[in-house]
Amino acid sequence: MLLVAIVLAGMVWSRLAYWQVAQHGILTTAAQAQYHDYASLPALRGAIFDRNMTQLVVNTTVYSAFVSPDQITAGERDRVASGLSSVLGVDKTAVMTTLQSSAKFAYIQRRFPKAKADQLRLLKLPGVGLQEETQRSYLPGVGQGTTLAANLLGFVDWNGNGNYGLEQEYQKLLAGTPGYISSYRDLANREIVLGTHTHQNPVNGSDLVLSVDANIQYAAEQLLADGVKKDNAESGSVLIMDPATGGIVAWADYPSYSANDFNHTDPATFKDNVLSYVYEPGSVMKVVTLSGAINAGAIAPNTVINDPGVITVGGYRIYDWDRRNHGNIDYTRVLESSYNVGAIKAMQAEGHDAFYKNLQAFGLTQPSGIDVAGESFIPPPSASAMGDSQYATTSFGQGIDVNMVQMLSAINVVANGGRYAPPHVVERVGTQVNPVLLQPQRQVITPETAAKMTTMMQQVVQHGSGWTSRVPGFQLDQCGKTGTSQIPVDGQYTGDVWTSFVGYLPALHPRFTMLVVVRKPHYPGADRDWTLNDGYMTAEPIWQKIAQTMVVDWHITPDGH
Repeated sequence: MLLVAIVLAGMVWSRLAYWQVAQHGILTTAAQAQYHDYASLPALRGAIFDRNMTQLVVNTTVYSAFVSPDQITAGERDRVASGLSSVLGVDKTAVMTTLQSSAKFAYIQRRFPKAKADQLRLLKLPGVGLQEETQRSYLPGVGQGTTLAANLLGFVDWNGNGNYGLEQEYQKLLAGTPGYISSYRDLANREIVLGTHTHQNPVNGSDLVLSVDANIQYAAEQLLADGVKKDNAESGSVLIMDPATGGIVAWADYPSYSANDFNHTDPATFKDNVLSYVYEPGSVMKVVTLSGAINAGAIAPNTVINDPGVITVGGYRIYDWDRRNHGNIDYTRVLESSYNVGAIKAMQAEGHDAFYKNLQAFGLTQPSGIDVAGESFIPPPSASAMGDSQYATTSFGQGIDVNMVQMLSAINVVANGGRYAPPHVVERVGTQVNPVLLQPQRQVITPETAAKMTTMMQQVVQHGSGWTSRVPGFQLDQCGKTGTSQIPVDGQYTGDVWTSFVGYLPALHPRFTMLVVVRKPHYPGADRDWTLNDGYMTAEPIWQKIAQTMVVDWHITPDGH
């Protein structure tokens, strides 16, 4: 008997130890849940404004309907299912299946407008509840199925998390900090007046003020869409920058998507071509190459070279686009007519080490660091790892990968008097100015070099491949450069190309710099004349139309007028 008593006592003590020690935390939590009330107080997400304080993103109140099947009797199920189906358009049979389940809670439909919520309230359906939620709403874009600047702004999912673009990059600042109310109740569900009561107010998210101009953004999207369709292209992008500050004025992609309907959108369209993909810039790179060589004193705009139309470097024969012997020409002509041999000879005159340092100085060997989520970056090989032939092709923009923000920021150095303006989209967070605007800009090339390159780029528009970009009234007062580069697939260049045009105006006191890139154009007639798929026929006219719109909208006049 003593042994039995000892065994029984051991079992009792072990169970006591189990419940009072091992399960103490679980039991405490369960007990507190019976008399502890905790309610989260959501923070209001910050708004997003353009430079003119046009609100690009607003918070709207929407509703979600849910049911508690255990509170709905069998005799009421048909009325409840019929009511939900008639107001929300949901399948009645599916609702009945939910009502017949053992679930305690189930959503019927998420995020619908107040009008439908009011209709449900009037029906007074048992076991049906409404949950008030906040949803981001974005301005309409060009045509049906898009919202303005969708690829730049991104969207907010149903969990309140920013996805892509600015919504993701500034998630923490935009989202704010939720608050809460915590109190205790007695067994009769009355609040204990003398108990612990904690109330923490939410901290709403910060508003963002962008450098973007909503009017120019809309025009860029519209004219880009028209141009891509005309070019029979796969896609296209436009990036416009304030030369003095590096602030982005417009960021457009075609095709795009609706941030208001992200849950029904192919996720492949969320990644934008401006920042999340790289491309080979082609002859736009010649601006960087010649600027560096001029700045190093290796060449001058009037330096004469012999261009037979072909050059052998590292065992490879590299041709000018037209494969013709051009004889003795100067570097202004090299840029005007976009000759590869001239760019290679400028790089060789400068030297490999100096040329590579020039790429670094122009920001082409590191990410741009712009304040938008999703930057794609492929670094070039180190200076010592690059062979002679890669130095040669890099000088005219093949064999080097960049994104559009990197490329426009590099060209903007020339427009900005030789200084690198860090690219950015957000000007202010709340009342705080973006720190990049307070930092001194890095001098890349001398103002004198920038002025010489500006003159050369004017000649491109007046006498060279930039002729289709001419804006009436600015024919003598704008700068530009075309680019066309073959698209590689599995290490082999194909017949498809990227075409581009970059430029700015007025020449001496530019109000904007703009880069247009068109991917895989198939311009009408290009099957007979491949040069029609060049930048001057595809990207350049898009640039011209957008620039014309900006001249009118911003009241830009030529220098000296």
